[in-house]
This record gives sequence, C-alpha cells and structure tokens, in this order.
Amino acid sequence: MDRYDAEVERLRAAVNCATVLERMVLGWRLDQAESTRRALKYRRGPGEIVIVNHDGRGWWDPQKLPAEVGGRGDVFSLVQRLDPTLNFGQVRKVLRGLVGIAPTYPAFIKRRRGDHDAVPPALRWEARRRLRRGSPTWRYLTEERCLPSGVLALAADSDAVREGPYGSAWFAHRANDGRLTGIEMRGPHYRGFSPNGSKTLFRLPGSRGVIARLVVAEAPIDAMSLAALERIRTDTLYAATAGGMGPDTIGTLNGLLNDLAGRACCGLVIATDADKPGERYAIHLTEMAAGAGVPAERVLPPNGLNDWNDALKVRTGRGVL
Repeated sequence: MDRYDAEVERLRAAVNCATVLERMVLGWRLDQAESTRRALKYRRGPGEIVIVNHDGRGWWDPQKLPAEVGGRGDVFSLVQRLDPTLNFGQVRKVLRGLVGIAPTYPAFIKRRRGDHDAVPPALRWEARRRLRRGSPTWRYLTEERCLPSGVLALAADSDAVREGPYGSAWFAHRANDGRLTGIEMRGPHYRGFSPNGSKTLFRLPGSRGVIARLVVAEAPIDAMSLAALERIRTDTLYAATAGGMGPDTIGTLNGLLNDLAGRACCGLVIATDADKPGERYAIHLTEMAAGAGVPAERVLPPNGLNDWNDALKVRTGRGVL
C-alpha cells in the first residue's frame, strides 16, 4: 500500500460521519427518538435525512433507492454529497481538519407552531432588505464572488436576491407562477436553504420580454456569473437548481421546457459544474429537454475550471487557472 492509499484508509478510520454532518454544514442534528445504537438518524430541515451507521464509518439516505448513485457510502462520499463541488483531493483536505474531533450529537427538536423556522419563506423574504449598492451583501458578491454591479442591479430589480444576515445573500426560488417557494442562503461562512421551503428554481431574467433561451446552472452565483460572462443576453432566463433536482424542481423545469417547445427558441443551455455530479445533472437535463422536444447543449467553463464563478474570477483577473 502506497502513502496515498494509507492516508485514505487512515482518514476513513479516523473521521466519524456524524462529525462531518455536524461540522461541515450547519443544521444537521440527531433525532434521538428515532435513532438506535447502530443507526443514528440525522435531520436537517424538512425532508433531509442521513443515517450514520457502522459505528460512524458509513452513512445512507433512506429517501433514495438502494442502487441509486449518491445514496450511501463512506466518509469521503458523504463530504462530496454535502458539497458536490469538491474533488477528491479537496475532500481529503476537509477530512484532515476533522481528524480526532468527536461528534457532539446535537439534539433535533421538533418545532412547535410559532417557532422561527415555521415562518413561511415568503414572510421571511419580505422581512429582509432589498439588495443595495455598498451593503455587506453587495460587497460579498462583488469582492469575493466578482459579480459585476450590472448583474447585481438586475438581480435587485428582479427581486431575485435580498440581503441576509452577516453579509450573506438570499436567493429566491420561485415557481412558474412567480410564487416564492423557498430561499437559498449563501455567505462567506454559511450555506443552507430555508426551513419549510421547497426548491424550485432561482431565476434571473435577462429582460421582461419573451424568453427564447433557458440556462440552467447548479448554484445562483454560477447562473449570475454566466450572465455576466455573456453580458446578460436579453433572450435568456438564467436559472439554478440549488444542486440536486427534487420533484418540485423537475416539475418547474418541465413547465419551462414545455413553454419553450411551443415557440421558436434557442433551447436549453446546460451550465452545470465540470465534475461528476455536474455530468449526472447534465444527462438528466438533456433527457428532460429531449422529452419536451427542445434542443439542448452543454457548455463547460473554459480552461478546465470547475464552475462558472471560477471562470468569472479568472476573467476579472482575481482567479487562478
């Protein structure tokens, strides 16, 4: 066994899957009432469940079919499930930082009526400020994410982005009738999705006119980055799925594709990440477009980069090839 293989096995043995859930993404808590010694049930928000088994060395998602990709595995695959943008080398770096840290098993408490998380996403959205030039959220998006002010102005005008706490950005997910269904939250030190909300699509319309082209990325920041790189095509709706595609996202996408099929259009542009999860999403989206009779193409970030925000950073001179 070479040195590389030895480290992989050491990390598998030294890092508990429960520790990864607790430390890597905020919100995962242990449902003690539904856990056993051999199977610890972790929850995060409505419908998100991961079972930690094999004394912390394995995990599985009870909401996926046994043979479905991404439904079970070891500590390495769990890190990639929580952040599909990471490659194997980056996963190893994450796990090195978790060696020797024991899980704390924070208790999951079922919310009572009136609790903060029970507030409908639409009301939480209305309680936040609209995106303003010079605010901490604006600076995070322009300085750290390199998004130009023109794209942010369009996002503000479309009410697609609002200001979250601590400089975070809140991205609206909306159904095809314009109804807000959930809020994707991203900041310098946090990422998550609103409790009691459903993932449909983040959308940034290039204009208020007829849309003839649909761009689908994984994250709102990537959709906005591609809009910046394309100088905001006015025939295009730039959308993002928040990573995976649940039934509400699929239903929303099917509705948009059916609308495109009924008119002369440029079709679907698949702008998912240049990695294995991105490839799986691209295959699924291609099949959906074919079913609706809409032409589809996949575009990849240039120069072997992983996502469109990386490409934007390089274009602006603040990224590394």
